[in-house]
Amino acid sequence: MTGDDAAFIDTVEIRGHTETGRELRRVVRIPEISAGEFAVIDGALDVTLTIDALTEQIEVHGVVSGRWRGPCRRCLDEIDGLLEVEIQEIFEPRPTEGETWPLTDDGIDLTPLLRETALLALPLAPLCGDGCEGPEPERFPTGTLDEKAQPSADPRWAVLDELTFGERQPMRE
Repeated sequence: MTGDDAAFIDTVEIRGHTETGRELRRVVRIPEISAGEFAVIDGALDVTLTIDALTEQIEVHGVVSGRWRGPCRRCLDEIDGLLEVEIQEIFEPRPTEGETWPLTDDGIDLTPLLRETALLALPLAPLCGDGCEGPEPERFPTGTLDEKAQPSADPRWAVLDELTFGERQPMRE
């Protein structure tokens, strides 16, 4: 088992009671939850889940949240934010890869599920604010382009500007 003991759920008691759910609220620390320069702060995730026993499976559903930290995509100042993801997953003795998670005789380890959930929820390219103009606004303006301004043509394609096509001839029947 990776992570800490808070990521392990004993399911022995739950398995015998198929119509009752068990509420779970924990802070789980999973080291090094990061994607590039973005990371979950201290690897701490707040987990609020309901665990339900199905016939041979365990269903886990609820919310996983945590704080993340990373650079602004324009000015590169460090920013942080909140990630919050709803999950609904199935754990079973013979998991189907990519669809369900492993269930052992003792219980379930939430570490792989929580790590994957947090990584997928990290932002791709956040801004510190809507008005962020970047590190050098005069050199790298972020405003809209002038509609009348034409982008300069690539000189390698200039020969195509001289190309003309004759009139189209009607197709023969």
